[in-house]
Amino acid sequence: MTVAEELHFGRAADRLHIVQPAVSQQVRKLERELGVELFDRSPRTVRLTAAGRLFLPEARAVLAAEARARDVVASLNRTVLRLGTSDGLGEHLDRVLDRLSFEVELVSAATQARLDRVRAGELDATFVRGVGASPGLRLIPLWQDQLTIALPVNHPLADAPSVDLADLADMPLRLAERGRNTPLHDLVVTACRAAGFDPVFGPPFTTMQDTLASIGRSDTWTVLYESHARRLPTPRVAFRRTTTPIRMTTLLAVSESSPPKYLDELLRACDHDS
Repeated sequence: MTVAEELHFGRAADRLHIVQPAVSQQVRKLERELGVELFDRSPRTVRLTAAGRLFLPEARAVLAAEARARDVVASLNRTVLRLGTSDGLGEHLDRVLDRLSFEVELVSAATQARLDRVRAGELDATFVRGVGASPGLRLIPLWQDQLTIALPVNHPLADAPSVDLADLADMPLRLAERGRNTPLHDLVVTACRAAGFDPVFGPPFTTMQDTLASIGRSDTWTVLYESHARRLPTPRVAFRRTTTPIRMTTLLAVSESSPPKYLDELLRACDHDS
């Protein structure tokens, strides 16, 4: 192939990192096996013969098929983890991925859809929050996610090291509609009631970008996972912890009957104390 591409034995030898006589010997051996001459050699030029021109595309096809076959066999030995993700994992997800020694395919979908796909064997595992016992699945607690308050940077509370939820009672709260994230919605509302008030809801939380941009220009607030908030460049929004911590547990859901063979390594990657 290399001689046919270069039409020069010396340049072909350079590309193959072998000496020219070895190239000539291999070509002559192939010609003897085929019973035809593939190259017309002269002192100054090397050209493909008619047989060589017919042989070249077939040789290319054989080499391409060999490469595909090698790729298929290699893929059988390559570990790919199909991992469902949750919103707001932030630095947690980065740390897990940095610790894994195998390839990871990240899949985003609604919580129930991800759980169903783990149950069906279409995902190896998924991160989830706020879910109870699920038939056929094992739920493994991983870490506690701290929630942080997002409020306008020019609000008086933005200068405090932490915020008492009761001080936000008169400010509209921006949360996604309950059906979109029931566990988070209920957790925040419960925390507000424990602080002595029912929250006044403002416009719903839409996208991260639009909601934070709106908060930076209005007297409203929302909550974010702290691990995610630390990565957000938002000069008009301040992030503050609550005086009484609000936390939610992140879980790993895997099949109860056929967990992934690399579950132990995945759990070690999720262990933030190691």
